[in-house]
Amino acid sequence: MKRVALVLAVVFVLYGCEKDINFNLKNADDVLVVDANIENDQPPVVVLTKSFDFFSNINPSLLVNSFVHDAVVTISNGTLTHQLKEYTVPLNNGYSYSYYSIDPASPSTAFNGAFNTTYSLKIVSAGKQYDAITTIPVLAKKPDSLWWKPAPFSDDTTNVILMVRSTDPPGLGNYIRYFTKKNSGNFLPGDNSVFDDQVIDGISYQLQVDPGIDRNNKVSFDSNYFKRGDTVTMKLCNIDKATYTFWSTWEFAQGSIGNPFSQPNKVIGNISNGALGAFYGYAAFYKTLIIPK
Repeated sequence: MKRVALVLAVVFVLYGCEKDINFNLKNADDVLVVDANIENDQPPVVVLTKSFDFFSNINPSLLVNSFVHDAVVTISNGTLTHQLKEYTVPLNNGYSYSYYSIDPASPSTAFNGAFNTTYSLKIVSAGKQYDAITTIPVLAKKPDSLWWKPAPFSDDTTNVILMVRSTDPPGLGNYIRYFTKKNSGNFLPGDNSVFDDQVIDGISYQLQVDPGIDRNNKVSFDSNYFKRGDTVTMKLCNIDKATYTFWSTWEFAQGSIGNPFSQPNKVIGNISNGALGAFYGYAAFYKTLIIPK
């Protein structure tokens, strides 16, 4: 009888601890979303969009209508200041894509990215100004060698894995982001694409390189491998701390979608005045490996 009473007491206590949690999601004003980058030997590219409501039904029309037009976008390398031009590129089904980049009508102030250079970005849109700073760092870290090995635990003998050997420069603060390209495809970032050097500072190491993924498509288990006959190019980018912070928090948030046990997370960008997104610089190095059939 005492056991029954004890069990009932525990049940009542647990029941009393339950609490309904209601989220009051209010409509919020659109905010500017910035995806801006500059890479060594490449012109700056800036994509401006408006944020969506939480319960928006994402479709091509909504995406196209989210582009921000007629903004005044300027970039400076500390010596030259250049106003970017808006471009609109037609896509399939009558849709189009918009971005800002170098204006060929002003060649005297135009420039490409360069190593060890700091850049400032200013955006004026709808009466508001947004500012950001990024750096293309020194190309301090690059892959020493790439090679392939047969994929373990795979019955398909055409599956292979890619290995890289690299050396981290002495001193903390070397951050990287990597991409891979298969054959004539696009460069895609890895599922976890950014890394710091807290564990590998100043040492040589080797590890497996996972293929980059298209986050707009479902990832299959087979996508963890490269294939015999592939031509694989690895793009390794040295980045500054702000760029590392943005992409590491973004990837954590993206990977937590739908997980009820994940901890709250905020994507930390570097755009002022409440805008979302980031302005980031890449010191990029490319290395290609041809995997025989």
